[in-house]
Amino acid sequence: MNILNQILGAGNGQVLDRLGGQVGLDRQQTQSALGSLLPALTGGIKRNMTSEENLGSLMSALNSGNHQRYIDEPECLGEQSSIDDGNGILGHILGGKEQSRQVAAQAAQSTGLDIGILKKMLPMVAGLAMGSVSKQASSSGVLNQMQGGGGIGDVLSQLRGSGGSQLSGLASFLDMDGDGSVADDVLGLAKKFL
Repeated sequence: MNILNQILGAGNGQVLDRLGGQVGLDRQQTQSALGSLLPALTGGIKRNMTSEENLGSLMSALNSGNHQRYIDEPECLGEQSSIDDGNGILGHILGGKEQSRQVAAQAAQSTGLDIGILKKMLPMVAGLAMGSVSKQASSSGVLNQMQGGGGIGDVLSQLRGSGGSQLSGLASFLDMDGDGSVADDVLGLAKKFL
């Protein structure tokens, strides 16, 4: 399973309904928007896994953020605290507001949806992306190692000692087509949803 499938399948489609309801889109439009926004976010998360410092920040955020609630309780997506959290996530994984605007503009161009709606959706989609990664990290045991009392250095050493299989599992979760790159996933999703 990859991140898109996990989000689409969460709560028997309830996530799509809640997300679309927040911005006035039907299920098909929501799925198209999600498919257009998600590759940039997963690419940003995956880039955060390439350096020890960024990976440490990502693991700390996954460990302390309670992001899984966005998948498990999609009714909280429109709450102001969720939007604020999503904006914080966007800042970390994309780098700033200008990059977020670019992602929304590209998604508007590929989907034909209003850029204002996509900008409004972006923090919620960021929360969903982080929630999915958090669920995957938890099920693969990565978060359990952090919660076991070891610091990020200990966790990274253990992950490297295991051949990095847990981290590569997270990376493959973010790679929607399993080819080792998320860049081509943008085109694949655009074709799938348009």
